[in-house]
Amino acid sequence: MKEMQSFQDKNKLTKPLDVAEVVETVFGCKWSLRILGLIRKGICRPGAIERELEGLTPKVQNYYFRRMVNLGILERIVYPEVPPHVEYRLTDFGLRFMPVLDSIEELQHTIDSRSIDQNTEDSSAL
Repeated sequence: MKEMQSFQDKNKLTKPLDVAEVVETVFGCKWSLRILGLIRKGICRPGAIERELEGLTPKVQNYYFRRMVNLGILERIVYPEVPPHVEYRLTDFGLRFMPVLDSIEELQHTIDSRSIDQNTEDSSAL
């Protein structure tokens, strides 16, 4: 799995951000795109995300959260409550990264539509 340079603090990188490296890291895994899509839709709590994504375990989920926080895509917000309340939100960089996700979703929608159209044509030819 590809690892990236992490943040020194919330606003400064130790070296200039390599967007290509971020794209490789995020798109090179099964869960990152799905997690980001849910957070963008307002599902921000780890338990809610886990319930939405079948097969996602807490251990794997926490790994990807930490990774995306280190990439600067997400920020972790801890509310001082009992029981602890944690949410993840998109950072400014994360919001600027979303058009890439939009393009992927649009491409998937186009592929799905063509597949449905082709299946309809195949079944009508019978």
